[in-house]
Amino acid sequence: MDILCSRIQLKPDSVDRVREWAATLNSRKEEVLETLRNEGIYLECAFLDHREDGDWLVYIIKAEDMAKGWEIFQNSTLPIDDYHKKFMAEVALKRENLETLTQFDRHDEAYGWD
Repeated sequence: MDILCSRIQLKPDSVDRVREWAATLNSRKEEVLETLRNEGIYLECAFLDHREDGDWLVYIIKAEDMAKGWEIFQNSTLPIDDYHKKFMAEVALKRENLETLTQFDRHDEAYGWD
């Protein structure tokens, strides 16, 4: 099981667009869940972080295999994935992966995941 926390610096004045994107994903939940199943992702969370150096989108993803999930996403032609790719190209300045120090998840215990 892989886990990733990354932060994406947003272009200036894109927070309204980010909120629109989040509302769209929330309203298209079944499509989002379908693509997560395809990618082997168990958890995907996004947070908005306002900092002195600008606004950031913070992502936490838990997947069976992050590299495989990323490849599936990149090759996907599902409408929700196309929407997400266009959104990221529109608002993202840069992405940084954060160092994982600890990870505890009782769901792992319940489902027998390591």
